[in-house]
Amino acid sequence: MAVSDPIADFLTRIRNATGAQHRYVDIEWSKIRQNLAEILKNQGFIENYLVKVDDNHRGTIRIFLKYTLGRLPVIQGLKRVSKPGLRKYVGHLEIPRFYGKMGLSILSTSQGVMAGDEASKRGIGGELLCLVW
Repeated sequence: MAVSDPIADFLTRIRNATGAQHRYVDIEWSKIRQNLAEILKNQGFIENYLVKVDDNHRGTIRIFLKYTLGRLPVIQGLKRVSKPGLRKYVGHLEIPRFYGKMGLSILSTSQGVMAGDEASKRGIGGELLCLVW
């Protein structure tokens, strides 16, 4: 099935799976989705992810969701900021920091997809893809 906004689809699948308290969620593979999963893993929002890619560049990503001891999801919210109809670009000084730096902003920069803190340290801005808290 063709998806017009693959990043919003990625975030919605994770949001729905955490709401239903699933252990994992399967998402169609793409490089941008794999980069997003890697950032979420490095920042501690998910436990792990596995990638299974076929010969013709099709595949799936299995994301293992992370929960606290009380079975509350670590990911409390996900928000898509830059949309296909209205792109949102920020400079390195305008990268949002929220929830006492506990929230995560993800940017697509000229040097690849990265977390907002890393982009700020490198002094580069880019397209603000999403916010995770």
